[in-house]
Amino acid sequence: MESARIVGALARYTRDFPLAEDVAQEALAEALVSWERDGEPADPVGWLLSTARRRAIDAFRRRSALDQRYQEIAINAEMSVETPWDPDRIDDDILALIFIACHPVLAAEARVALTLRTVGGLSSEEIARAFLVPIPTIQARITRAKKTIAAAKVPFELPPAEERRQRLGGVLSVLYVIFTGGSQLQKPELAYESIRLARMLAALLPDEPEAHSLVALFELTAARFPARTGPDGEPILLADQDRRRWDFSAIRRGLAALGHAAAKGRGLGPYGLQAAIAACHASAASVDKTDWDRIVLLYEALGRVAPSPVVELNRAVAVAMATGPAEALAIVDKLDIPGSHLVPTVRGELLSRLGRNDEARAELEIAARLCPNVRERSVLLGKARRLG
Repeated sequence: MESARIVGALARYTRDFPLAEDVAQEALAEALVSWERDGEPADPVGWLLSTARRRAIDAFRRRSALDQRYQEIAINAEMSVETPWDPDRIDDDILALIFIACHPVLAAEARVALTLRTVGGLSSEEIARAFLVPIPTIQARITRAKKTIAAAKVPFELPPAEERRQRLGGVLSVLYVIFTGGSQLQKPELAYESIRLARMLAALLPDEPEAHSLVALFELTAARFPARTGPDGEPILLADQDRRRWDFSAIRRGLAALGHAAAKGRGLGPYGLQAAIAACHASAASVDKTDWDRIVLLYEALGRVAPSPVVELNRAVAVAMATGPAEALAIVDKLDIPGSHLVPTVRGELLSRLGRNDEARAELEIAARLCPNVRERSVLLGKARRLG
């Protein structure tokens, strides 16, 4: 639970990302032995940080006894028994870690993979599954990213204000991917961590509307988390959710953040438009009472600002609710997202509504074969069976 905070603090302390990861693991291994023998310390995180720091000093000693960096760290450590960082500021270290991972020297896919691994704590297998790429590809991206950061001597700290704005787009996109990954992989703690970081980012850059828009999108989406799964973890579609279980405090926070973004007077960007769509759902008493015409218009605007097959697919779903499945099917028939279950899932639903059950069943079976989530796969197969 504390790995990202500890690695972030150690990375800032050692200025060496791979070393920070190594000594954090060594400290954890030592804790498994020491805590079993002596009992858990009063401050487990502080114990791990102090132990990892000593391991880092030992590593510097092994590298070079005359190295100036070792001299500064070792002398300071011997003169003071206090830790060289304030544990209350570890939150800033995590945000700094994201800014580091979003440095312009890294390619976009490397930024996402590195952040999901170090901040999100996802395994290479989980990241590969989320992006539909082979595991070795993800592992190679992470390895190259670490080497690139080391070679470029990227400072392990929050960049100056001007550089923060230059990297804002990358940071926002990475936080979005972390939230989406947490949501899709049924890891709510990861999604909630991305909400916390998004709030911190909005506080750091209060005049950036898209930072507030991202907070709004996260809050409004996470508000539905309590109602989206059943007792056994099976997914519950939006139309079938008990809206009384939604988190209305999160909805109020999301609407307030969206209002703050709109008040900047620059128009809504991609995250703001998505947040506005989420606000339509959050404000509706039921699926039938949702303002689907407005959602269609918002998706059309989003398609102009940030075009993608997924945006078009979501627009098709909104069109189906607003005007019927036939017009929506014409949109879906033009889409292709290789390796994804999303297009055949929506196509199967639309064909079912049009009474073309044999075609619908075939599409849902294709979607089930492509779906990486076991529970979602079961739901798709259940729908296919009910079509005869």
